[in-house]
Amino acid sequence: MGWLMLAAVALLAGLALVLLRYPRKLWSVPATAIMLGAAGYAWQGSPGLPGHPIEADAKPIKVDQELIDMRDAMFGKYGTYAWSYANLADGMLRQGDRPRSVMVWQGAVRQVPNDAALWTGFGGALAEYDGNQMSPAAQFAFDKALELAPQHPGPPFFYGLALVRANRFAEAKPWWEKALALTPEKASYRQQIATRLLMLDMFLQDAAQRQGPQPARP
Repeated sequence: MGWLMLAAVALLAGLALVLLRYPRKLWSVPATAIMLGAAGYAWQGSPGLPGHPIEADAKPIKVDQELIDMRDAMFGKYGTYAWSYANLADGMLRQGDRPRSVMVWQGAVRQVPNDAALWTGFGGALAEYDGNQMSPAAQFAFDKALELAPQHPGPPFFYGLALVRANRFAEAKPWWEKALALTPEKASYRQQIATRLLMLDMFLQDAAQRQGPQPARP
């Protein structure tokens, strides 16, 4: 196929020279270029190898659209650095490129180091990259977000979400309670936080009942 494509290119080039009325005395210039290309292909290429379809190494990752909508509603969608970087990072995830998604968030916090939304997204991306575990790097990112916006419901909610994904349910509850307390009454995402908090509370109560009363210490 490689040789056939090269021959087609040479034929098209010849037709173009004729149609453009290129001076015949100068035809040796494009002819030399084509010959050099053919020589290079014969030297570096592998025309004898059979063709085969190329498959992507990474598998697409399903992104939770409900959480994306909550993030956009909390931090704002239009005219913000956070939304632009988040949209790009989400695209990397959908392509299955989790490392590059983390790199997008890392570049974001370097570019805009005082944006709590970016540090929140960076913390969540790091936690997911580390197998949904709260690594020191993820903890640092969330701490930075909480420090920058202590009265914003976004950082405590997504910090609590990362703790839930790490199976640290009891630690997540006070953060979701804080996120709900900081959420305005008319916010579109308030009911979603309240529902998640209720489900978490029910889970913790059920786990405590199944565990039974703890023996008294001597």
